Order: sequence, then structure tokens, then C-alpha cells
Amino acid sequence: MMKITFIGGGNMGEAMLSAVLNKGLSLAQAVSVSDVDEACCQCLEQKYGVAVMNDNRQVVTRGEVVVLAVKPQHLGGVMAELKGRLSSAQLVLSIVAGARIDTLCRGLNHSRVVRAMSNTPAQIGEGISVWTATPEVTESQRGWAGSILGAMGKEIYVDDEKYMDMVTAVSGSGPAYIFLMVESLVKAAVDIGLPSDMAQELVLQTLLGSGHFIQRSGKPPAELRRMVTSPGGTTAEALLRLEKGGFSDLIGQAVRAAYNKAEKLGG
Repeated sequence: MMKITFIGGGNMGEAMLSAVLNKGLSLAQAVSVSDVDEACCQCLEQKYGVAVMNDNRQVVTRGEVVVLAVKPQHLGGVMAELKGRLSSAQLVLSIVAGARIDTLCRGLNHSRVVRAMSNTPAQIGEGISVWTATPEVTESQRGWAGSILGAMGKEIYVDDEKYMDMVTAVSGSGPAYIFLMVESLVKAAVDIGLPSDMAQELVLQTLLGSGHFIQRSGKPPAELRRMVTSPGGTTAEALLRLEKGGFSDLIGQAVRAAYNKAEKLGG
């Protein structure tokens, strides 16, 4: 049973905490949380029965795995507090957006570090996390990291950190792209006369069903698109308008912009 310390709460930190407990990877009495937000600490204590405190230097000694779940703008201060206080055997698992492994290692004066990028569906156990690790991370510690991240959905290990900014632009920011598409499709449905509640249900089920269909069919999305598009039909007419508007190019530009921003933030 892992002893885990969470430094920082927030949505992703709580999602990981909840998943770890629900999957039986740890027990409440083996989990400690530190956060500058006292109300957050009290909420986590009442909801999960974990130990909470607001002293990072004290709490960091309690975990075999130390999860960094702070906001990026607070990372520098937190690393300054923790520098030199980690034992060589502890694993640091960072879910801080944009924080590179070199930055974490230097800032903490510590070499056993995992960097992970998860996304918001992790809050309901449907997320996907991509992670990488320093060479000093042991096989058992890699197993811990994979189990913790996998408890929130799917997890993928990569051996080159260069992929992390790309992942941030695709799956990290990706839910926002999907939410915007849903928002736009619902609005379009309402604009042509559908009741808003019906429009919402139609769009959400179409999104969910299409995603599952892609997974289970074993066919590439392009082939599925051709299957549902009859020449001269309604779908063909709609897709033609999307193509004229540069839909695919816009998606490419959006992902590229996110990727460039991720590189800049981590630089």
C-alpha cells in the first residue's frame, strides 16, 4: 500500500486522490495533503478522511510518492520550500502543466522525477495521461506512477520528453476543443428550431456514440466518414461547407498554437 503525499489540491489533484483511494492503491490513513487553500484542505479532510496540513516542508516527509499538483505560477515557491528535503528514495510525480523535468530536478535537487500530463476527463475516471520519467526512477516506482495515472483512465509512457508539449496541445487542451464543438453544434441545432434540451441530448449522444464507434469498429475515422456520407446527400452538403470554411486547417492551426505556447511556457 503506497504512502502518498499530495502538494496542492485543485481539480486534478482531487481527481487523482479520489482515484487512488477508489482503486485501493492507498488508504486514507496513508495519504497526506498540503495546500495553501485552507478551505480546500478542510474539504478534502472531511470528504476523504486524509491527513491535511499547510506546511509543505512537514508533509513532504510522509510519502513514498510526492505528487506535485500546484498551479504553475506557484511551482517556484514550492520547489524552494522542498529543495533538499526529499530523500533519495522518494518519487516525485508532477502534474504541473509545462514544468519540464530539468526544471523540477534542479528546483528540487532531486533525480527521481516523473512528469505527467493528464486531462479533465480524469475527474470522472475517463481521462488519458501521458508520462515520462528520469533514468533514476526504479522499475517499481514506474509501476507506482503507471498505476496512479491509470486509476484516472488510460495512461501512456513515452521515453522522450519532447512528446509532452505535443500531448499538451492534443489531449491536454483537447477537451476544450470538444466542448467548443458541442457548444457550437447545440447552438446551431437551436438556431434551426430544435428545443435546447433536445439539442443538448442529441449532440452529446452523437458525440459519445461516435467516439465509441471509432474505438470498436477498428476502422480509421476517414473511412467511417465516407461510410456515413452519401454523394449529394445532407452530410455531404454539410461537410462541403466545413471544408470551404477551412475546418481541418483551423484545427491544425489551433493545435500548433497550443503546442507553440506549451513550448514557450516550459522554455
